[in-house]
Amino acid sequence: MELKTVPLEIPDGVNLILGQTHFIKTVEDVYEAIVTSVPQMKFGIAFNEASGPCLTRADGNDDELVKLSVRNATAVAAGHIFVVAMRDGYPINVLGRIREVPEVCNIYCATANAAEVVVAETPLGRGVMGVIDGSSPKGVENAEDVEHRRAFLRMIGYKR
Repeated sequence: MELKTVPLEIPDGVNLILGQTHFIKTVEDVYEAIVTSVPQMKFGIAFNEASGPCLTRADGNDDELVKLSVRNATAVAAGHIFVVAMRDGYPINVLGRIREVPEVCNIYCATANAAEVVVAETPLGRGVMGVIDGSSPKGVENAEDVEHRRAFLRMIGYKR
């Protein structure tokens, strides 16, 4: 077995969700979960099949984000994973609905940070072992940091 890290391509202003699923209708079901949660969200979805023709299936409502999702899914090259790239919304807006999709097994990350996927490769194929998402902590927040966090959440509309 060989372990590798695969950097995810995450442009400014884009959030990614990386997850595991198990069925060809993932693309359609995740599409419906997103548009029924945040209709104005722009997104692309890519899903790697793990049997049959082993294709990367893709859909979305923004061609650039569909292509970005496909690039990330094919770079990871593990079967049964999906990638959602999104703008005009945040993962918090859609994660609950995506988790409710019957074929979704796991969410590895939802991020706008620099991220790397840890992949194991064997003669059978590749599998996701985990994700390195962003930087390591640099300390514990102080009172000023707490105020900054709270002000930020209010500024973006998540707290009153």
